[in-house]
Order: sequence, then structure tokens, then C-alpha cells
Amino acid sequence: MEPQQAAQIRDAWSQNPTFLELTPKEKRVPVKGKRNILITSALPYVNNVPHLGNIIGCVLSADVFARYCRMRGHETLYICGTDEYGTATETKALQEGVTPKEVCDRYHVIHKKIYEWFNIEFDIFGRTTTSQQTEFLADRFVTGICPFCAYDDARGDQCDSCGRLINAVELKSPKCHICKQEPKVRQSTHIFLHLDALQDDVRQYVENEIAKPNTRWSSNAIAIVKGWIKGGLEKRCITRDLKWGTAVPLAGFENKVFYVWYDAPIGYLSITKCLVGDNWTKWWKNPKEVELFNFIGKDNVAFHGVMFPCTQLGARDNYTIVNHVCATEYLNYEDTKFRLVFV
Repeated sequence: MEPQQAAQIRDAWSQNPTFLELTPKEKRVPVKGKRNILITSALPYVNNVPHLGNIIGCVLSADVFARYCRMRGHETLYICGTDEYGTATETKALQEGVTPKEVCDRYHVIHKKIYEWFNIEFDIFGRTTTSQQTEFLADRFVTGICPFCAYDDARGDQCDSCGRLINAVELKSPKCHICKQEPKVRQSTHIFLHLDALQDDVRQYVENEIAKPNTRWSSNAIAIVKGWIKGGLEKRCITRDLKWGTAVPLAGFENKVFYVWYDAPIGYLSITKCLVGDNWTKWWKNPKEVELFNFIGKDNVAFHGVMFPCTQLGARDNYTIVNHVCATEYLNYEDTKFRLVFV
């Protein structure tokens, strides 16, 4: 930004904070010839009250950037919402003696009110438990010791310490998060996303985006994604034996739901559709005219920088794929990741 432009914005803002004439958000679509910015912040789990890590990790930075883009006159859409499927919600429901839906209904309101208190200006703060999400479309019960870094509270899908994706059967000293008993391994048929077949596609895409002179990929996001690709991508299971989730619409999989981290990024699309209706495709199937910014914590980099781009690339349907991954380091307290602990 030129100094003169900055001065004009500062003067206009000081005279009248509402000087910007924005298109009503329900009618907002990309405009040819303008810079069109699509912003997402990681969808927070609905199973508890937001903490400072949620605010600082992605919501606040995305909000600041969205405000900046609006002030510059860019056509801007800022999307967020609660991530409501998966075992984290089922676990909370069991702890509180209620249904998963009751957990979602209660905590979605709490999340929304807290972000409003912080004056976060989403264009929409939606939910993933909608008919739109189903249209687009149980490992976390198990905890144990990470086989890679020896972290003693790793989940059955990911280690929050080293960031590696893992399978529940790989954990050392695994135990059920609810009853604390050692789980038994049983056979089950699942659907896998062939990340290995998409490795060259996603490598080329990521390298092209990072090489652009105006790239806004954070250094930690670049390191994590390059490390994943260099290590070789493997097939990844995208279904789970759970009751709470987006049902798999295929014969033989009637009792399966989609893995929450396959399902959750699709929430960005479904929440956008809840806001702008059929115009969602003008944002999400328009890679030549729309820039997509993901604001996330570093533990979400693999999903936003590898898994979801692979899902979109594999669809071969001209999706808007992330151009900039802006990842924040953990907010630490006493040398450990700041988070809520379930007891």
C-alpha cells in the first residue's frame, strides 16, 4: 500500500467508520476486474467453550485481514462456523448425558456470542450440521502415546505435539477416552482417499503457489506441507464407524459416516451456500478470479495444505483451491499447548 493510500484510508475511517459501501453479504459475488478475496478461519470444534487459542490461532488474524480487504475495496467474503461432527461431539454428549445435537445447539450459540463479544465480523458464522453440508458430501475416542514423538496424550487420528497424522492402532499404550480400558482391534470396511495418486498434482500446485511473488504462505505452513509431500503421501481413510456425522451415501456403508477432517473443510463450501445460495459456485469454482486464504493453527496445516487440496484436485471440477495458508504457532502456557482439557 502506498503512503498516500494509507493516509486516505486513515482519514476516512477517523471521520466515519461506516464510510465503506459494501454489497449486502447475501448478494456478494466475485466481481470481474476486482480483487476477490475468500477468507476462512478454521472451524472450531463445537464441543466446548472457545478459549484464547481459538481466538488468537485463526479467528482474530482472519478478522483483521478481512477488515483490511474491505477497506481496500476488495470484494471480500469471510467464512467460519462450528465444526459439529465427529467423536469429540459424541464424547461431550456422553459426558453431559445429552444427545450430540443438543451439544451442538448449545455450544454453537455460546461460540457465536463469544465471537460477537470480541467484535469479530464474520460474513457468516454457520454450522456443519446442515442439509447443505450433507448435500456436499472414531478414532478420537482412543488416546495413547505417539509412536513418533512419545507425546503421552496423542489422539487416535493426530498427535497435537508433533502434528503427525496417525492411526489409532499405531498408538502405544492405547486406552478409551471414556472408560479408560484398552480397546480391541476389529476388522471393518472403509473408504480411502488415494493421496498417493494425487501426490504429483498437489506438489506441483503447492510449489506454484509458494513460488508466486505475492505468496502469503507462512513459513511453518511451507515447512509442514513440504515435509508431508517429501515423506510420500499415503492412502488415508475417510470413513468412521460412528453414529454422529455425515452419512456415507453408498450401499454397504449404511453404518458409516465421513471422517470429521475429510468432512469439515467441506463445511466452508456448505456454509457459503447457506449465505449466498447457488452463488456459492462463483466463489468456490472460480480459481481464476478468487483468491482463497486459510487462517489456521499449525495443527491444521496438513488438512488444509494437503488433504483438502487433494480432495479438490481429485474431483477434477475446477474448485477454488487455497492460495495462501496462514498458520499460527500454538499459544503456549507453561511450555505446553494452550487448550481445554476434558476431565
